[in-house]
Amino acid sequence: MSDFLATAVVGLGTYLFRAVFIVVLARRRIPDVVLVALKYVAPAVLGALIVALLTDSEGNVEIGVPEVAAFVAGGFIAHRTRSHVWTLVVGMAVYWVTLALI
Repeated sequence: MSDFLATAVVGLGTYLFRAVFIVVLARRRIPDVVLVALKYVAPAVLGALIVALLTDSEGNVEIGVPEVAAFVAGGFIAHRTRSHVWTLVVGMAVYWVTLALI
C-alpha cells in the first residue's frame, strides 16, 4: 500500500467517524452532565501532553527554568482569562523565549 493511499484511507476514516456523530446527534439535546464533563477535556489533554513532554524514555521527569517559567506564565494567564488558547499561546511563547535566552 502506498503512503498516499494509506493517508487517504486514514483521512476518510477519520472524517466518517466524526461525521457519524454529527449526523446522529444533530437533532438531539446533549445532556447537561456530558456538557459539564466536556469542559474538562481541554485541560486534561493539555496536562497529559505536558507530562508526556517532561518525561524521558526512562520515566524520569526533567524540569528546568524554561518549563517553570512557562508554567507560571501559563497559570497566571489561565487564572486571569480562563482561556485555553491564550494559556497555550502565552505559555509556549514564554517557554521558547526563555529557552532561547538560556
